[in-house]
Amino acid sequence: MSDDLRIDKWLWAARFFKTRGLAREAIEGGRVLVGGDRVKPSRQVRIGDEIRVRGAEVERTVRVAALSGLRGPAPVAQALYEETEASVRARVEAQARRALAADPAAAIEHGRPTKRDRRLIGRLRDARREGAE
Repeated sequence: MSDDLRIDKWLWAARFFKTRGLAREAIEGGRVLVGGDRVKPSRQVRIGDEIRVRGAEVERTVRVAALSGLRGPAPVAQALYEETEASVRARVEAQARRALAADPAAAIEHGRPTKRDRRLIGRLRDARREGAE
């Protein structure tokens, strides 16, 4: 195996993203940092690099433990990195906060609006717009 690998390919192989394209978009969007710096998708990853990956709900900080350009099963992918203790702690705390938060669907008493309800809402919205002008 070579000594380095493109970061977009490594992130895909380590199962942080479903496709290399999504990994590339995250890198270009600044949601992936290597050593605290923004990088390009072609940046070479080496064993020992510290990578911060911000997802939709959590941020993970990992150290590269192994390189692989092949996407394998989850246990193999998890062997490619070691998550830092602080990252694990933050992820568990965020998960606990989400578990305690109220489900947004619980606020809806009678379910989705019916077709009749949507028409009524539309009429009210139109009337409000006309009154504002």
